Amino acid sequence: MAMTEHEIFDGFAATVEEFAEKPASDVTPEADLVEDLDIDSLTMVEIIVSAQDKFGIEIPDADLKDLRTVQDVVDYVQRAQRSSVGA
Repeated sequence: MAMTEHEIFDGFAATVEEFAEKPASDVTPEADLVEDLDIDSLTMVEIIVSAQDKFGIEIPDADLKDLRTVQDVVDYVQRAQRSSVGA
C-alpha cells in the first residue's frame, strides 16, 4: 500500500535521526543529504537499506546519485510505491 508524502517524510526523518544522529527537526524537504545533514557514504548505505525495508521498495545503486535532498528521496519512494502497486 502506498504511503502519503507526509508518512514517507516522517519515516525517512526518523531513519536519518537513527543512523546519522541528527535530530529529526533538522531533516527538512530541501535539506541536502551530504551538505546539510553531513551524511557520509557508509551512513548513507545504512539509511538506504533501512528505507528500503521500511518502505518496501528497492533503490538500485545507479539511482542513488540522483538522491541529493530529502525531497528527492520522498519523491523516489512515492514513485516506487506507485509503480509497485500497479505491477
